[in-house]
Amino acid sequence: MSEPIARKVYYSIGEVCDLTGLKPHVLRYWETQFEVLNPGKNRAGNRVYRPQDIELVMLVKHLLYEEKYTIEGASKRLLELRQAGELEAGRHEALGPEFLAGMKADLEELRTLLTPTSEA
Repeated sequence: MSEPIARKVYYSIGEVCDLTGLKPHVLRYWETQFEVLNPGKNRAGNRVYRPQDIELVMLVKHLLYEEKYTIEGASKRLLELRQAGELEAGRHEALGPEFLAGMKADLEELRTLLTPTSEA
C-alpha cells in the first residue's frame, strides 16, 4: 500500500503544519499527550517528521476534531489501535478524507486561477 505523503524522507515542523493545518505549538503539545507521537530530532535538535509520523498526526487530528474525542479518550483509542495492530490501518483511514479535501481545495484554487475573467 503506497503512502500519499511519501514525497520526502523527513519533514520539518513547519512543513507538517502546512500539510496538516495545525500550529507548531499544537504539534508540540500533542507530543506531550500522545506517546505514539514521537518525531525524531536532527543534529541541530529540530523535529523531523517521517511520512508515518504525519499520518499519526492526521489520525490524532481526526480523533479530536472529527470524532470529538477528548485528549485522554483519543490517547486511549490510539493505544487500543496499537495493541490490536490496527494503528497503521487507522492512520491510512484518517488520512484519506483529509488528503482528498486538501486536494479538492487545491484543484478549486487552480481552477479559479485558470478560469478567464470576462472583462469587456
